[in-house]
Amino acid sequence: MDLLVDNNTRIWYDKSLLSEDPARCFDVEFWQNKNAVIGSASGRGTTWFVQTASVPAALRHYRRGGLFGKLVRDSYAFTGWGNTRSAQEFQLLTYLREKGISVPRPIAARAIRDGLTYQADLLVEKIDGAKDLVDILMEAPLEASHYHRIGVMVRKLHDAGVCHTDLNIHNILLDTTGTCWLIDFDKCGKKTGEGWKASNLSRLLRSFRKELNKRQIQWQETDWDALLIGYQEQAVR
Repeated sequence: MDLLVDNNTRIWYDKSLLSEDPARCFDVEFWQNKNAVIGSASGRGTTWFVQTASVPAALRHYRRGGLFGKLVRDSYAFTGWGNTRSAQEFQLLTYLREKGISVPRPIAARAIRDGLTYQADLLVEKIDGAKDLVDILMEAPLEASHYHRIGVMVRKLHDAGVCHTDLNIHNILLDTTGTCWLIDFDKCGKKTGEGWKASNLSRLLRSFRKELNKRQIQWQETDWDALLIGYQEQAVR
């Protein structure tokens, strides 16, 4: 990881993935001028998909959600550069990849300080050809082997001591090779103890049930059993 320091700005980046100017890569206009914007997705804000010289990437500006987010849209209390959301997510993705967990490669992260607050951005690899489980299950059911692999992935995450605080089926992707990916690690981090792991799994189960009722995804309770088998078998390896 390399670090660019410029007055009130810090940029962490991987120079093996980013040949473009780190100081400009967080500006959508920069990519538009290069005709390198390849798509976008709307959520809490707009995520821009761009084509870097090395990989397709997702560019996200950190925004608040909920009622407070309507008052303070994208500013966070500054308590140190290493505590910024962008720096922490960049570092966590790096750690998880070292542990052999399929997460996007972090390309660059930026934090801009303004007195007692800061704003942040993140550029990560876009997983080509991948869809989230909601989109997939709206079209067709998954085989038990896919749920087994998802269970293995979640167990690897937990064995690495990391809690995904928003573990739901929107944040689990499958690519064209059948590889499972986890995305969106904002506000996630390492935890000690064991109790949180069961509640994390329960959160994932609730998301299946929620989307079953909301969008009539092609999922049934027995699919969860296959996921748990993968989770439990990974523990004895």
